[in-house]
Amino acid sequence: MEYKDIIAERVEGWLEITINRPEKLNSLRDTTAEEIMAAMSEAESDRDVRAVILKGNDKAFCTGIDTSEFTIAPNEYFDFYRKRKRTRKVNVLFREVSAFTKPVITAVEGFALGGGLELALVGDIIIAGANAKFGLPEIRLGMMPGGGGTQTLTRRIGPSLTKELIWTGRRFTPEEAKEYRLVNHVVPAGEALTKARDIARTIAGNAPLPVMMTKSVIDHGMDMSLADGMTAEADVSFMLYFSDDRNEGLTAFKEKRPPSFKGE
Repeated sequence: MEYKDIIAERVEGWLEITINRPEKLNSLRDTTAEEIMAAMSEAESDRDVRAVILKGNDKAFCTGIDTSEFTIAPNEYFDFYRKRKRTRKVNVLFREVSAFTKPVITAVEGFALGGGLELALVGDIIIAGANAKFGLPEIRLGMMPGGGGTQTLTRRIGPSLTKELIWTGRRFTPEEAKEYRLVNHVVPAGEALTKARDIARTIAGNAPLPVMMTKSVIDHGMDMSLADGMTAEADVSFMLYFSDDRNEGLTAFKEKRPPSFKGE
């Protein structure tokens, strides 16, 4: 498929999606969102793709929504409101990425601001280069995060710190992000993709069914009681007893050889 705003490349056992709008600091428009969703939809049904890496360039991962793409006529404000859940693809993107069943790793170099940070937050793992710059500056423009930031950030770092970061709109460093447990790793500038690939490579070598199922119970368990979460875990863990990959894993362990998992 030909893309205008992204580059999608298969690398070993994963897919790498590069936001490719350098002249706009990789800001998002509906075309960008549609293309990311199309690439991820194709990866979702491909057994050979075990993870997705999202990235930008050395200057910016993503600087949020390209506001120049959205003009609203005085008599169209309520029509714009109606579009927020389905028609406006940028809004749909954040829900679609969070619902993806395979691991999503974000490699951040440079700016990850506003909707760019929110896009990283709906993934699973964030790797930051030492030159990364994070922030949710919307409040300084008379707006607020609209890509899930009030919810995803709170679930990662708690309400008090989330309020401070949103209400001040200040930028924060990779080291602060690591302290807040917002990013998994901080690496030298230019090496975020290398670290993301190392993690993707390890994931790709493991059995894809338990990766998918643990992602589901971890994400959904955040909104459950402990008892309900334990029940959900037990249900899906017992399902794996019927998988061919479980038998392959146990056999390979006994035979002291690398397993060959097929996602079956």
